[in-house]
Amino acid sequence: MDKVYNQKGVEERIYRQWEERGYFSPNKDKTGKEYSIILPPTNANGALHFGHAMYVVEDILIRFHRMKGLNVLWLPGTDHAGIETQFVFEKKLKEIGKSRFDFDKDTLYEMIKQYVDQNRGGIEKQLRSLGFSLDWTKEKYTLDEDIVKIVYDTFKKLFDDGLIYRAEKLVNYCTFDGTSFSDLEVVYEERKDPLYYIKYGPLVLATTRPETKFGDTAVAVNPDDQRFRKYIGKEIEIETVLGKTNMKVIADKMVDMGFGTGVVKITPAHDFDDYEVSLRHNLPMVRVINYDGTMNEKAGKFKGMYVKQARKAIVEEMQKKELIDHIDENYVHRIGLCYKCKNPIEPLPLEQWFINMQPLKKDAVGAVKKGLIKIHPKKFEKTYYQIIDNYKDWNISRQIVWGIKIPAWKCRECQKWTVTNGEAPEKCANCASKKIFQDPDTFDTWFSSGQWPYATLKTTNSLKFYPTSVMETGYDILRAWVVRMTMLGIYIQKRLGVENKEKQIPFRNVVLHGLVNDPFGKKMSKSKGNVINPIDLVDQYGADAVRFALVYGTALGNDQSLSYPKLDAMRKFTNKLWNMARLIELKRAQAKWSSASFYGFDDLRNLKLNKSDKEWIEKVEALSENVTKLIDKYDFNHASQNLYEFTWHQFADIYLEDVKKRINEEFNASIDPASMIVLESLYLVLLKLLHPFVPFVTEEIYKRLWGKDDYLIVSKWPYDEKTKD
Repeated sequence: MDKVYNQKGVEERIYRQWEERGYFSPNKDKTGKEYSIILPPTNANGALHFGHAMYVVEDILIRFHRMKGLNVLWLPGTDHAGIETQFVFEKKLKEIGKSRFDFDKDTLYEMIKQYVDQNRGGIEKQLRSLGFSLDWTKEKYTLDEDIVKIVYDTFKKLFDDGLIYRAEKLVNYCTFDGTSFSDLEVVYEERKDPLYYIKYGPLVLATTRPETKFGDTAVAVNPDDQRFRKYIGKEIEIETVLGKTNMKVIADKMVDMGFGTGVVKITPAHDFDDYEVSLRHNLPMVRVINYDGTMNEKAGKFKGMYVKQARKAIVEEMQKKELIDHIDENYVHRIGLCYKCKNPIEPLPLEQWFINMQPLKKDAVGAVKKGLIKIHPKKFEKTYYQIIDNYKDWNISRQIVWGIKIPAWKCRECQKWTVTNGEAPEKCANCASKKIFQDPDTFDTWFSSGQWPYATLKTTNSLKFYPTSVMETGYDILRAWVVRMTMLGIYIQKRLGVENKEKQIPFRNVVLHGLVNDPFGKKMSKSKGNVINPIDLVDQYGADAVRFALVYGTALGNDQSLSYPKLDAMRKFTNKLWNMARLIELKRAQAKWSSASFYGFDDLRNLKLNKSDKEWIEKVEALSENVTKLIDKYDFNHASQNLYEFTWHQFADIYLEDVKKRINEEFNASIDPASMIVLESLYLVLLKLLHPFVPFVTEEIYKRLWGKDDYLIVSKWPYDEKTKD
């Protein structure tokens, strides 16, 4: 064996051997207990980011349960990632002086498809380089024809059950990306903006958005505000930059008496609170902003201006006419931003498809409260319930090209919609007219990925693994994805007639890891230029060191900062394992000793043993029990710490130094080398315990010292809870 462990000559070769022997695929003939995880589908629009390396948690669980003898499936997949992919592609178009508007929809779709197809293979290579033992024979993609068919089928079922409806409602719209979003894709940021105090007839009101005043349909005060009681129910005359108009004063509890003057304008087409007020008071929606972010004809001479331009021009005009009372330049408030481009979200009325979330909430809450689904760490249970409680009806329409087209056709004659399982109808289902056209929108990506566990297992003939054992992902997408998967998963199973509640859920455990930030604790982002490619670190330190560093020293669900000192320490640890193996190889050569067969703990105790050997057998067995229980509890931090500390600072620093002397003395005296048997057997136990964390170096050592035709990846786990007294 070389003096220094060189991962570059090992990792690719070992991974290829594992895969060629079919170790990543479940045993078709095995009737034992199933264990399954669905890899959260990585976005197919480019390279992995460092957060994806945290899926080492899943590989630890998969390798651990494989060694425990379970029939294991870890299913990989990629996501077309709708707006994210189109956003990335449009940035590339911009680099060559083009935009999405330079191409028809079909051409743009094909261009994005080619771009995605070129990148998907690279992502797979990156996942392999991290040692992830995924069953690549079952890899799925959200745009696979059979997956799309299931998405269509679910949409049709929801529509038939009255859980999907079409309506014009106020939605979150990004005028830059040209699409609507659900409330979950909006991020909020605190900003300082001017607060304009505007004269509205006899009243003065405060607003940050004077440009929307052309869409005002009422003025509102709080019914308990004595200052304005005489105006309630009456119309007031208002001077505007476009002339005079009359507006009714209404009373609504929504109005905060402490904000501004206690008087607010109601603009239902451009503010969500105002929209709710309009529903209560039967007010019309008057849209004054176009979907490209410009003002429309209702803005008069300000038509065609973008919102910011219009705001400046309107304020200047109002100041000339003395319609501005005063301006607070330092008003701090929260505004909604598009989660991708970070431009302000524009609330706009738009006809869309919505899912009625209310009937789906009860089962999703009950699944966790009844213990059918367990959330780890438990602290996220409260977050889970809060998310569900705050869910609004889900807007699943997106005005983008890249995605799954919505299988709904509108009739030009009767204006009714015909929804299918994906096939194009010949005529309207309501009036039989053939003058129908398909909705140009696509599904929200989360709608298709929300069906991922069932869709992937159904289309790979793997439904015996449903529900999956674990859904492991970052806590940051609990809201957008995990809860929706729970709702849709239970709905689908109930719709299929599954009555057993334990079979309705999509997964039994939700395991949530934290974020990996840059070395300074800042969130990694391309705009900041602090994104670190995990493969660069794999090349430098080795996959095992990267894997071990990610779980060592960080409790489940907590964020961590990338630590180069920790990566270096874990690289040294893999080399320490290697040197321990070299010692065994050396002692074998000195004693002309062939490799010992693996002795179990009980078998070792039956040997004629030195007192020290007896003690170390007990210590390693206790470690095996402890590590097993910690992994079962998803406590990868303490499991890895215990393995690291015991292997280096006890087994290597104390036991090996002691046993080296005794082995030398015993061989020189031709005494039965029981200590050698104990050394090899206990070291092999450590390799097995470490294998889920550092699979490459442990497998390479095993092959060098014991392997031949055997592989550590499918060896037996050294501790069995069932046989323990």
